[in-house]
Amino acid sequence: MSTFELEQGETKIDTWTLLYVPPSGGKFNGKLTITNKRLIYEAQYDASILGTIAASSAYAPSSLGYSSFPKDDIENIETSKSFLSKKAIITMKNGEKHIFDYGMLNIDKVVAAMTSR
Repeated sequence: MSTFELEQGETKIDTWTLLYVPPSGGKFNGKLTITNKRLIYEAQYDASILGTIAASSAYAPSSLGYSSFPKDDIENIETSKSFLSKKAIITMKNGEKHIFDYGMLNIDKVVAAMTSR
């Protein structure tokens, strides 16, 4: 599995496995690591039907790459909760909306980490 380096003065808060829906569409399963300075998402596989089939191959990559979201660039964080889906919706200063879906699990600790410095 790939790793990333923490920046100087950066400390890890925690890591969660959840779905990520970028503004351009699609759905990815992976790990969200939150630090005191940024959110780092490692997309491990495409969670669409075709992506899931491709990920079942023995030759599938262990990571599709990282996306980094500096906390200073986050304009707003809101939650959307239903019985089967608990989401954190991040609005960046440029207007992009990024969705992190924790499924049926409680999203509150994830959101608390997103807002902590």
